[in-house]
Amino acid sequence: MIVNILRFSFKADVPPDIQADALERMRRTASVDSVEFGVVGRDIGDPRDGFTHAYTAAVADLAALERYLHDPVHLAGDPHILPHFARLSAVRLSDDPDPELTAKIEELHLRKVRTYPDWGRMLAEVVDGTIVTDHPS
Repeated sequence: MIVNILRFSFKADVPPDIQADALERMRRTASVDSVEFGVVGRDIGDPRDGFTHAYTAAVADLAALERYLHDPVHLAGDPHILPHFARLSAVRLSDDPDPELTAKIEELHLRKVRTYPDWGRMLAEVVDGTIVTDHPS
């Protein structure tokens, strides 16, 4: 199992109806066939971290992660979600003992960035370095 947890906050000028739409789109993404379980809601961590919301999606394995990353629902939602974020941070965990798992996950993300460069640019504008957003030099 690979679990992706995203902590985020909306930009100060994003109205509640746009926030609600973004959260609903995230719930749809967290419910696609490749996802084993997903949760979208308030971040109840340390408020000093500055995050107001969180998103979790768990997939069974790398093949499911690749399907998730390229799912039409996911691809359609992100342009209506990412531009409204002030910041985004990721935590990933897995019970897979493969010592190369992190590198394999990063390669899947890099492949998505290369396939969808606009997505990569949107992500790079809000991510805090916990997600690979471009090909290493």
